[in-house]
Amino acid sequence: MIQLLSKVGINGFLLCLLASIFLAWLFPGFGTEHSPLHLKEVAEYGVSFIFFFYGLKLSPEKLKAGLSNWKLHLLIQASTFIIFPVLLMTARHFFDPANQSVLWMGAFYLATLPSTVSSSVVFVGIAGGNIPAAIFNASISSIIGIFVTPLWMSGLLENANADFDITHTILKLCLEVLLPVVVGFLLYGKFGKWAGKYNTQLRYFDQTVILLIVYTSFSESFAGKMFEGHSLTEICILGGLMLLLFFVIFGIMQALSNLLSFSREDKIAVLFCGSKKSLIQGVVMGKVLFPDASILGLVLLPLMLYHALQLLAGSTIAQAMGEKHPANVIKSE
Repeated sequence: MIQLLSKVGINGFLLCLLASIFLAWLFPGFGTEHSPLHLKEVAEYGVSFIFFFYGLKLSPEKLKAGLSNWKLHLLIQASTFIIFPVLLMTARHFFDPANQSVLWMGAFYLATLPSTVSSSVVFVGIAGGNIPAAIFNASISSIIGIFVTPLWMSGLLENANADFDITHTILKLCLEVLLPVVVGFLLYGKFGKWAGKYNTQLRYFDQTVILLIVYTSFSESFAGKMFEGHSLTEICILGGLMLLLFFVIFGIMQALSNLLSFSREDKIAVLFCGSKKSLIQGVVMGKVLFPDASILGLVLLPLMLYHALQLLAGSTIAQAMGEKHPANVIKSE
């Protein structure tokens, strides 16, 4: 059963995400701000460690290997930070401004996020694409997102909250996200091999912190009754829109990479890096951008749906591409 689920992209982490939301629905009190367990504080410290370990795993050699093809990098970053948000702006009319303003904010927030690192690189490897380019773009995207995502969101958040301060937000993200990455990167020479050796354990740590943040965020939302008025049908329609968004972006990336006459390997890097969004950074930055914990779960809902669907669709497409050209496939650990 587990092998069957993994073939279609449903992994243990995805199931744990669903379990976290279910537990938040059953026991919201343990994840709220006034809980005696202080889970929110634990999660905040965990975030800094996530990005410290991320910096510790950033190999300077692998980053240098991906630097040369500037057209490829520009297209991927343009997809991530320009095409995605502009496309979502055109879809504003799908959301009822009276009852779905928070869901719309969540969908637009998803569109402004950086690309994910792990699944982008894994899918590019499975499909037989340019892995150094994937590593470079996914890594650079994470850094760019610290500055670009708050800038995109500033207009919406200033309208919703007069106290929103873009400068304070970026500084907070630099301290909580960028600084740990830089410290980890500077220590790569001493501890990089250690991080590589325990990569699996570090990935489990990352996932545990994310599950904790998801649990506390949804606990606050359930406790604040933020999901009242949003039916299952409405959430299913939102999921359909997120899947449509994935395939529209995927199609745009395919057309543009054909227009620029990229090699097959580079096209694959564009397709998978340009269509992915990072759940980890979305959850982490969401805690800073949306200090009202009661709405964070609802804001993260489009991102979580997109995350699940990008894994399902992406893994299926990557496997099909890899089977067509098995000689080009580099098996990922």
